[in-house]
Amino acid sequence: MTQKIWEQGYTQNRELSWLQFNARVLAEAEDENVPLLERFKFLAIFTSNLDEFFMIRVGSLCDMAAVDKEHTDSKSGLTAKEQLHLIYKAVEPLYARRDAAFSDVDSKLSAIGLRRLTMDSLAPDEQKYIKRYFKDIIAPVLSPQIVDSHHPFPHLEGKVLHIAALLSHKKTERLGLLPVPASLPPVVFLPETPSRYILTEDILLAYADHVFEMYDVLEKTVLCVTRNADIQVDDETFGVEGGDFRKKMEKLLRQRRRMAVVRVEINRPISDHFKEHFRSRFEVSDAQIFLSRTAPLKLGYAFSLGEHLPEKKRAFLSDAPFTPQQPAMLSAGQSLLKAALQRDILLSYPYESMEPFLQMIREAANDPAVLAIRITIYRLASKAKLVEYLCAAAENGKDVTALIELRARFDEQNNIDWSERMEEAGCKIIYGFEDYKVHSKICLITRRERGTVRHITQVGTGNYNEKTAKQYTDVSLITADERIGQDAGAFFNNMALGNLSGRYSRLFVAPTSLKNNILALMDEQIAKGKDGYILLKFNSLTDIDVIAKLREASCAGVTVEMIVRGICCLLPGVPGHTENITVTSIVGRFLEHSRIYVFGRGDEEKMYISSADLMTRNTERRVEIACPIDDPAVRTRLHDILYAMQHDTVKARVLQPDGTYCKKPAVQDPICAQDLLMQQAIENARKQAAQPAPHPYFLEKIRKWFSGS
Repeated sequence: MTQKIWEQGYTQNRELSWLQFNARVLAEAEDENVPLLERFKFLAIFTSNLDEFFMIRVGSLCDMAAVDKEHTDSKSGLTAKEQLHLIYKAVEPLYARRDAAFSDVDSKLSAIGLRRLTMDSLAPDEQKYIKRYFKDIIAPVLSPQIVDSHHPFPHLEGKVLHIAALLSHKKTERLGLLPVPASLPPVVFLPETPSRYILTEDILLAYADHVFEMYDVLEKTVLCVTRNADIQVDDETFGVEGGDFRKKMEKLLRQRRRMAVVRVEINRPISDHFKEHFRSRFEVSDAQIFLSRTAPLKLGYAFSLGEHLPEKKRAFLSDAPFTPQQPAMLSAGQSLLKAALQRDILLSYPYESMEPFLQMIREAANDPAVLAIRITIYRLASKAKLVEYLCAAAENGKDVTALIELRARFDEQNNIDWSERMEEAGCKIIYGFEDYKVHSKICLITRRERGTVRHITQVGTGNYNEKTAKQYTDVSLITADERIGQDAGAFFNNMALGNLSGRYSRLFVAPTSLKNNILALMDEQIAKGKDGYILLKFNSLTDIDVIAKLREASCAGVTVEMIVRGICCLLPGVPGHTENITVTSIVGRFLEHSRIYVFGRGDEEKMYISSADLMTRNTERRVEIACPIDDPAVRTRLHDILYAMQHDTVKARVLQPDGTYCKKPAVQDPICAQDLLMQQAIENARKQAAQPAPHPYFLEKIRKWFSGS
């Protein structure tokens, strides 16, 4: 019998690997070298990540455990029920770590004046202020409810805080529920000392006895439920065939709000008797009820907390401010549209500004020579200049087509709203496919000049999101290469016709050709044996075929280096399987998001950037694009980024054969890749301002450090 891959000992479960990634986010909150306000933000990011994990991944496993009890994970051999058991077991200590980290950060912020108060710690005048605040601001918007034979248990919105109270009246127990109104701010700052604050849910918890005044309050807690948000988009879901996909998505969003509960969070220990109300009402087990002893259940307020400190103190407690710089490959004031017609240009976010790309779209909107603009849109900022410029282009008579993916998880409503705005301006809107998400990031500008049609193509690794372009590391190629332009034109035509099987000469396009081509490139390196080389940077690895091919490469002696931010179902360094594979993960100030694939070295090297991670969902169930990098200057810039990542000794963690991560050994001159790339971007911009000649594109400092000189 053929041995299954998970029995060979070099793979691990996807969900447990993801929890290891989020534990590294939590480690940033625990790191005393990270400024205090940034530590607080990492606590909020860890919490938000965990929320989404339960909504999507745990929600999906709960569904699977109910309908297909025998199905096993291909990387670990675990059933859905077994995976859930291990997830709950792994998450519980993370809550304890978050509590400890929050207590540490909270106490240190309190020591320097930014103090979170409890009702018991309020000064007498502050107690009077909060009493008035409750009476005048909070009480008028409250909607308390008891649960008994005449008052059925209400629907509790997912991720909405509630005060839950066990009530007694005339020897009869009831459950009381008090939603924390969304109209209220999460925190209340005291007027006389604006750096002292109290959480709104703590005020409501204290006043629960007043709200339920005719009852004896036996126990009370802050409660938050997490609901399954993993909804499949199909005709069975909507009960119709055909029709407007936008209307289907609006129905889906309404359905999501009523999905089953997959997690219950409380903020204080309660009796088993009280807990039984939650087990029975939400149909959850004890393992799905998580206690957060000190950390609030929602930490989104962390991002605005520093605004209540004096500027100097806030600066001391935060990362040094950084403004995305003038791109190294573009002279100050130079038109990107015109520059791209002369040579390939690479933009590297967030080290370089997205503004030149936006100005290129604006310029195209007003350029008489531009005939058409076509673009795929996955996630946009809530305020988007890009949409303004595309609408202006349509209003100026350009043929503007936007393929908008309405199923960009948790951004669905935003994309629906933008699609309506663009349609009103005259843009052509298409929505892709019901069974395949369009996750590619590509824009095509078509110009006619002196009787000749030319194409300018942009292919990126990240979304056209002006907010995340300052927070995520991504790269964006702008090229006038006609072969790529012809492929881009064919791609948009195929998308408009619903054709997933198009053929392309330079671009790799999932779900039909990306995976096969990547495997073929790996085979080329396998044929070289010990002379082979593979370097991959991406976010997650789950594709079983890619994992098996990487193992084959390692066994053939190929050197495989991977920089994987998140999930990695392959375990490196396993004897007889993956000895020649190393996996590094970097979690830092910016979210590592770029995908760069390198096969071979020197003159034989082949390099690609892509929108795709090496996950089955990307390679088989999404429309993704990988674009070749031919220009030597662009290759050099991408290698500069990769070299910085490879030689990071501050934020990098190395994946071990047992699935844990370890720091790299301490060195005399530590390198933080993101800090180094920020410094280089500033230096490049300074040189560009001083000399308009093209920049030489080399990170000399990195090269010197790497060579030991």
